[in-house]
Amino acid sequence: MSPGTGNPIIMLLVIDVGNSHTVIGLYEDQRLVGQWRAVTTNYRTGDELRILLLMLLQTAGIQPAGIRGCCISSVVPQLNLALQQMAKDAFDVTPLMVGPGVKTGLLLQCDNPKEVGADRIVNSVGALEEHEGPLIIIDFGTATTFDAVTANREWRGGVIVPGVQLSADALFERCAKLPRVELSTPPHVIGRDTVGNIRSGLTYGYADLVDGLVRRMAAEMEGNPKVIATGGLASVIAKVGKSIDVVDPELTLKGLKAIYERNEGLVP
Repeated sequence: MSPGTGNPIIMLLVIDVGNSHTVIGLYEDQRLVGQWRAVTTNYRTGDELRILLLMLLQTAGIQPAGIRGCCISSVVPQLNLALQQMAKDAFDVTPLMVGPGVKTGLLLQCDNPKEVGADRIVNSVGALEEHEGPLIIIDFGTATTFDAVTANREWRGGVIVPGVQLSADALFERCAKLPRVELSTPPHVIGRDTVGNIRSGLTYGYADLVDGLVRRMAAEMEGNPKVIATGGLASVIAKVGKSIDVVDPELTLKGLKAIYERNEGLVP
C-alpha cells in the first residue's frame, strides 16, 4: 500500500544480476521509487532471494502485492532458476528474463548474437530511451564494457577490459608489498607515496584507457557518437577523463523497464 493511503501501488520490479553486485529497482509507472544494491552470491536459493527482496520492500513500506511484473537480466546463469522461483513465490509473477527471443528493439549486428551479455543489451536499450544514436555505452562493472550502437539501433560490437576494482584487487593480491587502497582521485598524477602512485594509476591511467578506446571506436563508427557511462565508478573516471558525455547511474534499470514494456505490448 502507498504510505498514508489506502491505494495499492502497482509496480514493476527490475533486477540486474552482475558478477559482483545485483541492482534492484522498483518502478511505479514512469517513476523509480526504490533502488537497492546487493552483493551477488552465486549459490543463493530461491528462498534466500525471496527473503532478501521482501526485507528490502518492508524497509520501504511497500507491500509485495503491489508488484505486477518483473524483468531480470543476469550474467550469472546458475542463479536464473532461483530468480524465477523467487519472483513466483514472492510476487506470483513470471519474470521476463532478458535473453534470446525477447523483444528489445535492438538489432544485434555481430558474429554471434547469442554471446552478447544481457547486461550489455539492456544498457544499450536504456541509452536509446533518452539519446539518439550513434552511441558508445560504457559500463564500469567487474569488467568494463564498451558498446557501439548506431543511429539505426544496431549493436555493432564493442570492447571488454578488466574493471577498475578488479585491477586494484589484482595489484593487492599479486604484489606482496602493495597495499589495498580506496579508489579516489589524487590531486596530482605524480604520486608522492605508494598509495598515491596506485591511485594515480587506477584513476588517471584508467581514464586515459577509456579516452583512447573511445577515440578508436569513434573512428570506426559513422557520425559523432555520444558517450554514456554507468556503473559504480563511472563518476570517478568521468571527472578525470575527457570522453564521457553523460553519467547515468540508472541506465540498466531504465533498459529493463523499456524491454518489459515492449514485450508486454505497452510500447511499439
